[in-house]
Amino acid sequence: MNRDPGPHHPLVQRLIDARHVTDALFSIVKPEFLYERPIRERHRIVFYIGHLEAFDRNLFDRRLFDLPALDPQLDQLFAFGIDPVDGGFPTDQPGDWPSLNTVHQYGSQARGQIDRALGALTDSARVEASAQLLNVAIEHRLMHAETLAYMLHQLPLEQKVTHLREAVVTGSGRANGVPSMVSVPAGSAVLGMPREGGRFGWDNEFGELRVDVPAFAIDRYMVTNGAFREFMEAGGYREPKWWTQKDWAWKEAENIEHPACWSRRTASGENNQWTLRTMFDEVPLPLDWPAYVSHAEASSYARWAGKALPTEAQWQRASQGAPHAGSGNFDFRSWDPRPVDAYPENVSALGVEGQFGNGWEWTSTLFDALPDFEAFPFYLGYSANFFDGQHYVIKGGSARTAQCMLRPTFRNWFQPRYQYVYAGFRCVTG
Repeated sequence: MNRDPGPHHPLVQRLIDARHVTDALFSIVKPEFLYERPIRERHRIVFYIGHLEAFDRNLFDRRLFDLPALDPQLDQLFAFGIDPVDGGFPTDQPGDWPSLNTVHQYGSQARGQIDRALGALTDSARVEASAQLLNVAIEHRLMHAETLAYMLHQLPLEQKVTHLREAVVTGSGRANGVPSMVSVPAGSAVLGMPREGGRFGWDNEFGELRVDVPAFAIDRYMVTNGAFREFMEAGGYREPKWWTQKDWAWKEAENIEHPACWSRRTASGENNQWTLRTMFDEVPLPLDWPAYVSHAEASSYARWAGKALPTEAQWQRASQGAPHAGSGNFDFRSWDPRPVDAYPENVSALGVEGQFGNGWEWTSTLFDALPDFEAFPFYLGYSANFFDGQHYVIKGGSARTAQCMLRPTFRNWFQPRYQYVYAGFRCVTG
């Protein structure tokens, strides 16, 4: 891709910095495997090389500035990703996609067009007036820097460049055993934010909603691999009573017996050692890391434990007073989780630890509009396409979440039987 001269307006520099993140991510895949599809619900990796540049070009053209015609067919081909629910998986073959050289050339040309136009924006006031579009481009790219990590995580280790391998970090042991719970008194939680105020947010973040939340208790830490293993060893994946009918049908049809990145390995002649696939390695299961599982698996564990997943409002209330910068595992600082007790400074006013970073957290709340919702006119389907009763809100952030998206109002979402998100959970009672 093109080199970027400076200096730039801070918003333009943030876009350039985001490009560096995604460019580096693609470089960990050996070139001959860029047409692989590590997750069947997603496009092949090569799509995203073109998509990130096509999205920016389609977003800016005729809104921020007029761009010369490039390749309308490729503009359209790379315009949108996919999120099939309950089947309908893509069936395209590698040969259906343009050559890697064509994709790189398209991306380089699109980026060059944008950079020349941005370079002509010497008026700081005009850049500020375009802040919403620039923020959309920045955060869209940073979101893909995370969701691409989910994909590349599922890529066989031999198809990746592994010089970035990390050592496994274990913790203090404070979170061992049954997680302690924190009492949260009755009070209110605020979801979303008012439209006035000039802060950037995605369309689903607007519409400040104050919710009265009765008293409850919540896990101090996210549920660990060690705790989730107890659920498995107690027969959790073999007992229909812990699962909804749809979740059980999915588990049976797909032969789901454990979280996506867990494997059994034979040790000392016995098939009793669980291992975890990290981004670049396979390691003995770190018992104090958060358990990354689907909403279906998290909900089943919660029922087995006699608890529940928190609502979005409960999670938000429990997080009040937590810092959103500084201590924590986020902003691409590592590839993999850290122990759930690794960041005691990342704590809410009520004593709930690690809600921002180290793993998104599932809630029991279906993703839907807040009262003042208005779809972005330039991205009508960003949120509204997923107000379908089939996606759940997740909150917080993971090691691969950019710091700008740790704001309390940010709402992420995924379908419940998708195992690959860097998402764990904590439980509530009351």
